[in-house]
Order: sequence, then structure tokens, then C-alpha cells
Amino acid sequence: MSPFYRFASRGVIIPFLKAISRQKVEGLENIPRDGGFIAVANHLSELDSLTAMRALVDADVPAYSLAKSTLFEVPVLGHVFKAGGQIPVYRGTDKAGNSLVEAERRLRGGDVVMIFPEGTLSRDPLRWPMTGKTGAARLAMSTGVPVLPMGQWGAQTIFDSFGGGFHPLPRKEVRVLIGEPFTLAERFGTDTQDREKVVAATAEIMSRITGLVEVLRGQKAPRPYDMRYDGDPGRTPNGRDLLGTRRPDPEPGDQTPGVAQERDDDAQDAS
Repeated sequence: MSPFYRFASRGVIIPFLKAISRQKVEGLENIPRDGGFIAVANHLSELDSLTAMRALVDADVPAYSLAKSTLFEVPVLGHVFKAGGQIPVYRGTDKAGNSLVEAERRLRGGDVVMIFPEGTLSRDPLRWPMTGKTGAARLAMSTGVPVLPMGQWGAQTIFDSFGGGFHPLPRKEVRVLIGEPFTLAERFGTDTQDREKVVAATAEIMSRITGLVEVLRGQKAPRPYDMRYDGDPGRTPNGRDLLGTRRPDPEPGDQTPGVAQERDDDAQDAS
């Protein structure tokens, strides 16, 4: 762990999180201790990108996340991101694929990369994980590194990114459950041009994450919210994200909504 990463995480971010939350992490024994891996988690709040990374940093495992490029332009925060080695994602540009190239380089070098496979905050009005984009699956298949699934619940009660505001007090509980690592290459192969296999691998990732969230919530999840089927609610004019509205479930035998976007839309981000 670099001196800067240690300062930014343990000197600034973790004290901040301790001041506003009581974080409980289970499954620390499942974190791989040798070599690179991809940590994947659900995404409900702008805050939970920090709570998920804290679970790893507390275990002395630094993780590098993919974050939208505009965050690197924010005063102070942008400097922190750059100095901390986070990976920018240039959405909607010819540089969109560069983040996955850099993430693959980091993984092959033994680093840990954190990805939120939904690619954005969940728009599910019931707050369950949505269908995923395929970037994480492609990386796991091409590199052969393990995937570490993480489920989390509670950060959205502190910071509601859908207009509910910031409520740091009283301190609220944030729970993180870390599942067993698994590999995709053995089951789905290494050919990332095989769309059927990539889609199936993406569904496996999201299924593992959703299973952990089910344990945390003590409930059974419905079918995944799919923005191509249920609709993308977008944002308000002031930039605030909106929750979506679920369409009726498909009739038995109907085509199940897809779980992956096209390749040029696969760059993942942390917020």
C-alpha cells in the first residue's frame, strides 16, 4: 500500500466513514491474499463506493476503482483520485475502452480492481441489484483472475443519491458481506468475443452479488431490473439521478430481458 493511498484511505476517508457509520463486515476470510483479483459489488449510493473499498483497505488490501472522468476534474477530489491511482472512465468517447485496458494491465500486475458491474447507481425502486454490463466479466475471462463478490446494504440510508439528502447522524449501520471468490475462465472460457458466454458470465457475477444482498436484507430478490426493458429514468435537469418504475414481469416463455450492453458501453465506474 503506497504512502499516499494509506494517507488518503486511513487518514481521511476511513475516519470520515467512522464518524457517520457503524460498518460491519463479514467474510473477510474470503479475500484472496496473493495476486490480483476483481472485487464486484452492488451500487445504491454515491457513498457505498467508499464503504466497499473500506472493507478491503481495513484488511490491508488496496483496491483501485474505475471512476467517471469528470470526478478527476473536481478540485481537491480530482487530485486525490489521480494521486491514488484510480482509473478514469471517459464515457461516450473514443477513449471509453481505455479504462478496461488499464484495468487489465493492473490485474496482470497483481493489483486489485474494484468494479460496480451495474455501471451506475441501481435504478430499481426496490433497491435490488440491476442487470450488469459486461466489462467485469470480460476482464475476468481475459485475465483468469478471481472475482470477489461483495454485497452491501445501509449506505443509502446515510446518503440517498436520489434526492433524499445526507443524514450522517445518528450514525447508521452499514453491512458488507464478502462471498467466496470464483473464476469465470474455467466455466465460460477466455474468448471475450463470444457474446453468449460473456452475457452468461455477467449474469453469474450479478447472481452472486444479489445472493449476498438477499442474505443482508433477509429477503428474496425479484428479477433484476433491466433499464433496456424497464426503462432508464435518467436524471432531473439539475443532475439528480431518478429511480425507475418496474414493468410487469415477462410472461413465462417470453424473451428474458438482456443482461449486457454492447462492447463500447462496457466501461464500468465507481459512481
